[in-house]
Amino acid sequence: MNHQYYKNKVVWITGASSGIGEELVKEAAKRGAKIVLSARRIKELERVKKECGLTKTNSLILPLDLEDYKRLKNAPKKVTDQFQSIDILINNGGISQRSYTYETSIQTYEKLMDVNYFGNIALSLAVLPIFRKQKNGVIASVSSVAGLFGVPLRSGYSATKAALTGFYESLRAENASEGIKVTLVYPGFIKTQISNNALKGDGSQQGKMDHAIEKGIAPDECARKILDAIAENKNEIVIAGFKERFGIFLHTFFPGIFAKSIAKIKVT
Repeated sequence: MNHQYYKNKVVWITGASSGIGEELVKEAAKRGAKIVLSARRIKELERVKKECGLTKTNSLILPLDLEDYKRLKNAPKKVTDQFQSIDILINNGGISQRSYTYETSIQTYEKLMDVNYFGNIALSLAVLPIFRKQKNGVIASVSSVAGLFGVPLRSGYSATKAALTGFYESLRAENASEGIKVTLVYPGFIKTQISNNALKGDGSQQGKMDHAIEKGIAPDECARKILDAIAENKNEIVIAGFKERFGIFLHTFFPGIFAKSIAKIKVT
């Protein structure tokens, strides 16, 4: 592993105020990156910046609301005004879901799509001209194992994450000759606040930790693997335990068995 890869690179991380995003900031800081921290909660971003020992010269707090995606197109200028360039964009911010289709409002589906899909790709579209001009740049998008197949209680979440795969595989193919790389990240159960913040059918927060999340992979381990995958120029990486990997295997090679199994197993 080339530990010099991140030295002085400008790395922009969304969802940087907690969970995987917070750990990405901490790990990227250790590896010598200049970091742009984005999320909605400014106080939490300031806390993360302070805990990482980041300064005004090697970091920038840039509050963003992914749901308000139409206002993101001017955000990259704030980054280039300070650092002159952007090297890596890690689209990590997002929101999950815990509700059956029959109890979920269309407004809840719209919010999931606005945050997880449109908010995600809007930022990539905003930095794309910069990357094309530079003839280099990396976009990493944090999807989910739930984006590789539909999962009960996550119909909207699975749909948004599957949509990211379609978008970024197209973007990668179109821009390969311009020196632009894309890494798709598929985490399984990671021990974060994702299930606490997940939307119920009416759009309210679930407010409790899933058992599977509680037993999940530590977010710092997940962050290290994401940064390693980017440095190694991987097209995709699955960061998951045996249960989720076995699900991927079944879905790929034994779709009939998978369909019967996913309808019965506990997914929270």
